[in-house]
Amino acid sequence: MSAPPNLRWQAFTFRELDIDTLYALLKLRSEVFVVEQQCAYLDPDGKDRHPQTVHLLGTADDGALAAYLRILAPGLSYPQVSFGRVLTAPAYRGRGLGDPMIRAALAQIASRWPGHDVQIGAQAHLQHYYGRHGFVPSSDPYLDDGIPHIDMLRRATTGASA
Repeated sequence: MSAPPNLRWQAFTFRELDIDTLYALLKLRSEVFVVEQQCAYLDPDGKDRHPQTVHLLGTADDGALAAYLRILAPGLSYPQVSFGRVLTAPAYRGRGLGDPMIRAALAQIASRWPGHDVQIGAQAHLQHYYGRHGFVPSSDPYLDDGIPHIDMLRRATTGASA
């Protein structure tokens, strides 16, 4: 594994995103989720624009978008706070960005929704990975766009960290 790049983690609501950043994140999401994973679905699903949705961006020193995830307020996907659209740009994979991204997301959640549980729909093969961050399975495995997933819950009282 290469040394992790020095990323700047920033959180924005939809209205705070400038047009170039919005284009970059939607382009990267399409490259990963639609093209690479071969899932034909409408990625911009309306949840991006919700006033409480948080877009967490990991930007490299050269300005490239290296990592991204979207945090959703309670009630948008699950009764709990949730996050999804988790990705690392292909050029930055294998460089240890996942754990810092999840820690940054959990810090945003704790700051914006203190005391709230977090529910996610994780790709099933990542169950152990999310387990390191305090998530436990909360559903049976299911298919989402042909990819095995499992719902996972992290209680607000869980202090686990990677």
